[in-house]
Amino acid sequence: MRLALCVSVAVMLSGVCAAQSLPGTEGETLGGHRVVVAQAIRGHVAVLIAGFSKDAGDACGAWGKAVHADPALKSAEVYQLVMLEEAPRILRPMIKSGMRKGMSAAEQEKLVIVTQDEKLWRSYFGVDNDKEPWVVLIDAGGRVLWHGHGSARGLEPLLKAALR
Repeated sequence: MRLALCVSVAVMLSGVCAAQSLPGTEGETLGGHRVVVAQAIRGHVAVLIAGFSKDAGDACGAWGKAVHADPALKSAEVYQLVMLEEAPRILRPMIKSGMRKGMSAAEQEKLVIVTQDEKLWRSYFGVDNDKEPWVVLIDAGGRVLWHGHGSARGLEPLLKAALR
């Protein structure tokens, strides 16, 4: 009974992203370059870490550090997506400036600011709590291998296991 419940939950969670394609929204890296993440990761294993609120920001950074520190995930393209559609336009430059502090130029190119299509992204990730980071592992063919949300501490091992 317990096993059946776990399998059902896993299938349900993996289907959230698998049922729809990655949004083709253009964003801007913190380095100032335009990018469409769906095109940038095409043909690559990728980890997408998305934050839908200021509260999720620090936890997204922890996810990024955990993924980059794990040798098993070194081959994956890693992008952090920051959803700012709901942030007032006048505050966006300050928000971006604050995020740049302490980040290398290479790290800035992997952090993408998204200011449109937030509803599509929320739907893709299955967001029901915007105070947590949302993470997907996508294979080179575009299939979602793993989907989760919350702290990297407890979930990063599950992400890594899904890669095997």
